[in-house]
Amino acid sequence: MKNLTGVGVSAGRVIGPVLQMPEPIQEPEQGAALAEGETAEAAVERLKTASASVKENLQERAGRTSGNAASVLKSTALMAGDKALLKNAGKLITSRQLAPERAIWEAAGEYAVQMKALGGYMAQRVTDILDVRSRIVAELTGQPAPGIPESVDPFILVAEDLAPADTATLDVEKVIALVTSEGGPQAHTAILARDLGLPAIVAANGATEIPDGTLVYVDATDGTVVMPPGEKEKDLAEKYAHRKPLPEFDGHGVLADGHEVPLYSNVGNGKAAQTAASGKAEGVGLFRTEFAFLNREEEPGVEEQTVEYKAVFDAFPGQHVVVRTLDAGADKPLPFLTDSSEPNPALGVRGYRTDWTSPGVLGRQLEAISAAASESTAEVWVMAPMISTAPEARDFARMLDEAGLKTRGVMIETPSAAVTARPILEEVDFVSLGTNDLTQYTMAADRLLGPLAELNNPWQPAVLRMIQLTVQGAREAEEATGKAKSVSVCGEAAADPALAVVLVGLGVNALSMNTRSLPAVAAVLKSVTLEEAQRVAAEVMAARSAEKAKDAARAELPILDELGL
Repeated sequence: MKNLTGVGVSAGRVIGPVLQMPEPIQEPEQGAALAEGETAEAAVERLKTASASVKENLQERAGRTSGNAASVLKSTALMAGDKALLKNAGKLITSRQLAPERAIWEAAGEYAVQMKALGGYMAQRVTDILDVRSRIVAELTGQPAPGIPESVDPFILVAEDLAPADTATLDVEKVIALVTSEGGPQAHTAILARDLGLPAIVAANGATEIPDGTLVYVDATDGTVVMPPGEKEKDLAEKYAHRKPLPEFDGHGVLADGHEVPLYSNVGNGKAAQTAASGKAEGVGLFRTEFAFLNREEEPGVEEQTVEYKAVFDAFPGQHVVVRTLDAGADKPLPFLTDSSEPNPALGVRGYRTDWTSPGVLGRQLEAISAAASESTAEVWVMAPMISTAPEARDFARMLDEAGLKTRGVMIETPSAAVTARPILEEVDFVSLGTNDLTQYTMAADRLLGPLAELNNPWQPAVLRMIQLTVQGAREAEEATGKAKSVSVCGEAAADPALAVVLVGLGVNALSMNTRSLPAVAAVLKSVTLEEAQRVAAEVMAARSAEKAKDAARAELPILDELGL
């Protein structure tokens, strides 16, 4: 029996045969020249046509999905049409007379090296750019686009990593689990696996060496792959297959003693908001407005933005909707707003900071949000990303006052914001913890890198301490101002049912997550009282490692195993 260990990112226990991701598109021959009779100008046009076709295909696939899957596909589509990439490839065609497939291969390869060197969010996009490169080469050379292997029978998909475009459209009837040798718990692959409810393990070193057809046991709860499965593993998989059915979410997040914990959805557009409303989300805890700006060369006008925002507000009449202002920068560069030459975009001008370098864009966005709110009955709260200091919070609150937006908030994504939560909350009404970025910045660990996956884990004691400090700061701000201050979590941590109990026990008021996670989180919260949640949180806070923290919580929550979570 041989075991591999990785990081479980989406719970589940299954046994099945392995199928490895097919070999990638092969590198075009070095120095491959233009075809006989083809001019450089014609080759450049052919490259542009292939790029546009790939971009259109990804956008079409995005239109057939929603939530994180649609957002990731749109973002990848944007990269397929990146003007700088195509310009660099075009130069290689005209200066060196390279064939377009060789030119895009080299240009994208240089782009990937630069992004990896930058680290942070830009390194996270290396998988995306290499996937886009393969798709364009396939389009130019008449090969099938890279994708998931086909099989008559269900299988466990194993890969070094998956392109977001592939993960977003997995057939969960055929792919019963996912194991990658690279990646981290907050990378796109992990986030989308959780959206799909697919058992998944990342950073399982050695996984790509497993031969096709090998029968393996995947335990995505504790991050292990066992081959061949023994009687113990067969028993665990059988119990998982016959676990209690997950009750539907009834639209009311509540603990066993009646203590209310509103459960909201994270959305990016009106379509996703409608899906969330159908899933009985109690509102929107994170409206990612940047998706109205992607795939644009110019800033959308106020009227156009107003229509986009109103579509989300109208999905939740009379209910709570938290709007995050434009989170441009890092992995979401915008040609009219961000500087692509920044040496470290994850630590650069992003989110609220873009107002320092491009004043006016944020103000016009707030004007559009205010206009949409005035035409809707939704209870609209607005927060800014990447706030690090109390003076920044005060300035953003002033901007909201001028726009006529009453409920003012900020994201807690940096350690500086967590440890100064009291003065920040003396300036605003609420905060929402973005645990993906808070974890990355607290642990100084790129969330894409497989070797750092264990560091980039919201169960890390340091990250939990940041959350605790934020709640403590909120209570101190309440005493100082005499006004209630709300603390919510809208990062991926909120979608983990065990961690949701800990967050509530620490004093978090509300949770927001992908819509698919609502039933599981609601069911587990309903099994504990507030006092029990506080006891679980205390046990977890005493742990000295992420693994021991998670084990401590699970030991107190038997319902997790009963529901196969």
